[in-house]
Amino acid sequence: MVLTVLCVALQMLGVVRQARSSKVLKLVSEQLVRMPAGIHRPVKRIDWENLRNLWSVSPAIVEEPVDQHYFIQRRGESVNPHLEEKRDQVLEIARKKLTSITKAVPAIEPNKLLLDQEVAKQFQHQPDIDENDPEIQKPPPSDNDTDKYTLKSEAVTCQPKKHIVFLKTHKTASSTILNILYRYGDSHNLTFALPLNMHSQLFYPTFFAAHFVEGVRTRSVKEFHILCNHMRFSSQEVRKLMPKDTFYFSILRNPVEMMESLFVYYKAIPAFRVVKSLDEFLIQGGRSYNTSVPNNHYARNILTFDFGLDNTAPVNDTDLDRRSAEVITAVERDFPLILISEYFDESLVLLKHALCWSLDDISSFRLNSRSERSRRPLSAETAERVKQWNSLDWRLYQHFNATFWKRIDSTLGRTKLQREVELLRAKRVKLEQMCLQGGGAVDPAQVKDSSLKPFQYGAAVIQGYNLRPGLNNDTFRLCQRLITPELQYTSGLYTKQFPQLAAARVAAAKKIAASRNSAMHRAVKRNIETSVHIAVTNNTNTAIADEHSLHVLANSVVHSERQDSFEVHSVTKHHTNKEITGNSDKNSTQERAINSNVHKEPQESASLR
Repeated sequence: MVLTVLCVALQMLGVVRQARSSKVLKLVSEQLVRMPAGIHRPVKRIDWENLRNLWSVSPAIVEEPVDQHYFIQRRGESVNPHLEEKRDQVLEIARKKLTSITKAVPAIEPNKLLLDQEVAKQFQHQPDIDENDPEIQKPPPSDNDTDKYTLKSEAVTCQPKKHIVFLKTHKTASSTILNILYRYGDSHNLTFALPLNMHSQLFYPTFFAAHFVEGVRTRSVKEFHILCNHMRFSSQEVRKLMPKDTFYFSILRNPVEMMESLFVYYKAIPAFRVVKSLDEFLIQGGRSYNTSVPNNHYARNILTFDFGLDNTAPVNDTDLDRRSAEVITAVERDFPLILISEYFDESLVLLKHALCWSLDDISSFRLNSRSERSRRPLSAETAERVKQWNSLDWRLYQHFNATFWKRIDSTLGRTKLQREVELLRAKRVKLEQMCLQGGGAVDPAQVKDSSLKPFQYGAAVIQGYNLRPGLNNDTFRLCQRLITPELQYTSGLYTKQFPQLAAARVAAAKKIAASRNSAMHRAVKRNIETSVHIAVTNNTNTAIADEHSLHVLANSVVHSERQDSFEVHSVTKHHTNKEITGNSDKNSTQERAINSNVHKEPQESASLR
């Protein structure tokens, strides 16, 4: 009987032992089985301590057969050391197996499994990327040549700007910038805000008004893309004309070198006419300078004047500090980018990135540039007098020269800037070799194609270019655009946008040229201007109402005559294929006489550049 009870007890203990062993097996197998399926989630850490406690009352899983009676732990008895050793062996085997399984499975990013299962749902209805989305932000500058914005993890190439206002300042290399804008707009079929009546300036030095632009009154132009001709800036009027997303920029030059250039170029203005040299003018303290006399604005703080601000410099230092701060603030408010003439190539690279253009778009030759023999070096004393005389311009230049380099450091960096400047200069050399006969600029007397001869004014000798013979059609067009002077290019664009009005102007200019030496010259001028007025009115279906525009129209013949039939010749050759003869050298005396009387009536100083 006792033996029977003992056998039953042993059997019951064996059942319990097997149940506990099954529990351990189940726990380990669950950990092993779950790993592949749950690999996309962080692996749960196995509680080895609980397993150790569990194994203290359970038989171990071992690869070799073990006698079961070694694992029986009676109540109140300590664990056999042999059992402890076996238990540790089993735990180590289990740990190694789990580790080997984990290493065998490649790491997968979080949520990768969900992405793989629902990729179609996630990307079936992706919205288009909106560049105006506030989440789009400019990253730190990269080393590649492509400007990019980032939208989360996506990269989007920036869009080239097409609505542009360039305030063309005087004697600052602005004619070269103008050519760059002309070529870009011309090749991309953009619309220019051109001056009325085929003029080259927007009624400068009068404050700009929207109705000075051809096509505004008649509403024949629905959208203007680029405004870049000479004007005296008026923010309110410009914003009437240009879209809200327009990009504004301008260019400054050191007032010392600029003053020397102004004196040579505008020697005929009243302030400069009575003195022999710039030194004499400055030593006298600008005694011949009178702000009430027209065209004298060229003689002092011309940069401040062009920006539409009061160019009268206070004598008191405190007032000068206040006025300078006001001028700088006004310019910063309207112009997010100011280029510096002394660092012209660096400025072009900065402009390229600001407009999101290419290297080809900003490649250029120097236009409206003086010959070295017409330049006059200034002494250190004269340079200091220039800074004092043009105190507002000097402070304006100092401020934006400093912010120019801060902008480069915060956007491109000096290393990337230098690399792109070198690429730009190499591109220019290749263009010179491809396009230019002799590889560079020549004096105006050596320009063979008279239609590409730059306008000459004052004592300055403005250089031009000769194209290499034998260029194919595409290369010829590219090279010709690169060297076309400002007046000729403006006339060509006007003819492209307003062919009927341009034809009327050309016809009038032809009659003027034919009647130049006639005794009835004055009567012919009146009759021609009346005819032009009627033609313009018929073509535009509106009359030019304001007194200023009427006056400019009446004086358009004088404007053409002052250009010495040079613009007439250019327009006629390019657009009517008939050449009009004219000799600028023979009429230089008449030209200067007309210029000396410009101040008698307010009118556009079209040739003063």
